[in-house]
Amino acid sequence: MKLHFSEKKEGQVHYLYMEGDLIGDEVGLRIAGLVSDSVEEGIKTVVIDLEKVRYISSSGLGLLITLLTKMKNTGGELLLTAPSEHVKKLLLITKLNGIFKVFDSVDQVNLTFN
Repeated sequence: MKLHFSEKKEGQVHYLYMEGDLIGDEVGLRIAGLVSDSVEEGIKTVVIDLEKVRYISSSGLGLLITLLTKMKNTGGELLLTAPSEHVKKLLLITKLNGIFKVFDSVDQVNLTFN
């Protein structure tokens, strides 16, 4: 299933809501560009909602790592929310669960940071 996404910006937070398979295709390049634009605008937090992502390939993981690195290098953060059980297992197996900050929901992020 091709990846689709929507976005919203509120103050210093850029929310990306993804749906489908995160495989690092041309949509991934668009997402990387959006995050770069957000950094240039001074946004310090990017929240990626994974609730409707059913599969992440190695290229998709690479995209998430690239986005995390971009945010960290500019003093910001990348937060992941609502990963499916499959995605949680993938983060655990790859030991990326210790690198990414993962929350159960976007609401939990909002409660934590507001």
